[in-house]
Amino acid sequence: MADDHNKGIIKYVPNALTIGRLVLTVVFLAMILLAPDLDAPGTSNYLLVAFILFVVTGLTDIVDGKIARMYDVTSKFGRIVDPLADKFLVCGAFICFAIVGQPTLDNFDLSARFMQIFYWGTAAIIIIRELMVTIIRHIAESRGINFGATVSGKLKMFFQSFSIGMVMVKWAYVSKEWGDWFAVVTFAIMLVTTVISGISAVRRPIK
Repeated sequence: MADDHNKGIIKYVPNALTIGRLVLTVVFLAMILLAPDLDAPGTSNYLLVAFILFVVTGLTDIVDGKIARMYDVTSKFGRIVDPLADKFLVCGAFICFAIVGQPTLDNFDLSARFMQIFYWGTAAIIIIRELMVTIIRHIAESRGINFGATVSGKLKMFFQSFSIGMVMVKWAYVSKEWGDWFAVVTFAIMLVTTVISGISAVRRPIK
């Protein structure tokens, strides 16, 4: 009886973590948008806090999934909202980076127009991929077809998350040329995996 009671409580934990992740995501995105208005001496510590918040937000995604599978308490709410929370975090982060102009690549002496294309082009590719895959996933699941994450999708999520963390750390602490090169290479890998995973998702059977 006690086990049933405990399971009844546990079944709400994954969904609570998902909602918490949405709240943390809003705070994280707001911190990105507010960062350019800070005085330079305090910016690094502020960005470090934002980076830690991003890591905590990502960890809740790992924890809620493990709890749901471990105790067999998956729910329709979780299956729908959990991936949407991930997309909100990733897409929101790259939109905010485009708004504030991060990562900077000052050592390359690139034009302002090119950088705007770089920022918003990156955000657009990610948003289009996530929107497209979300639509396909809902169609597949409405037909009773499992549309779980694939290896390419997991790699895409890893490199997107890594890129977000990289931008925050570079923004706070790195202004040298090697940092610009690292940012470019990281974004290139992230965009390639994003496109490949999107193509892979489109080719999956949903009938």
